[in-house]
Amino acid sequence: MGDPAARAHSKLDEELEPTFPASDSAANTVETGIRLGELPPSTSGSVADNSTRKRFELSSNGETAFLLYERTHDALTLIHTEVPPALRGHHVGEALVEAALRAARSAGLRIVAVCPFVKAYLRKHPASP
Repeated sequence: MGDPAARAHSKLDEELEPTFPASDSAANTVETGIRLGELPPSTSGSVADNSTRKRFELSSNGETAFLLYERTHDALTLIHTEVPPALRGHHVGEALVEAALRAARSAGLRIVAVCPFVKAYLRKHPASP
């Protein structure tokens, strides 16, 4: 009845097929869900370091994107980036990361990337600000 690996592969195909129905609504994917374009006019402001809340922030139209951090005497640990749906696709996350990197470097701090978005940014832009 054939190769055991072929049977396992066939069984895997059968199990995966029902998990991806064509009727699923579009997700926030590159193909369907990310809105591209210019930032709304009120996002032209700069990223602010809200040291009380330990995060870099960028606000627009009542929405706030942020990059949460922890600062020690010698390092800035970048923990989590959050961008509201209304601000996605406008490079707001990148602006937050770039501001954090500039702040860390100007203060002579090491950068510790915990956030997956920050890690991906650093891999994509090895010579970032």
